[in-house]
Amino acid sequence: MTNTELQTQTDSKNKKLVWSIILDLVGYASYGIPLVAELTDVFWAPIAGFVLARMYKGTVGTIGGLTVFVEELLPGVDFIPTFTLTWIYTYLIKKEENK
Repeated sequence: MTNTELQTQTDSKNKKLVWSIILDLVGYASYGIPLVAELTDVFWAPIAGFVLARMYKGTVGTIGGLTVFVEELLPGVDFIPTFTLTWIYTYLIKKEENK
């Protein structure tokens, strides 16, 4: 693998981390509006599920998308940073398993 290819992979990985954190923060934003949080989660849940499934391809994206969808709809558990946890699984845990 050339240095350019390695740099491109690193840039892509870092961009996904930044976007994962931003999208988790968007999910948390609903807590700022009392009594409206659960209503906004109804709209955010399918969007979050779709976006996560597109960001992380294959089984990881499918399971992650379903997880974030359900997590956003369930009251009291939408504080879990699913996007960031998916990034950690994809680039840190799964990478270790493949060594």
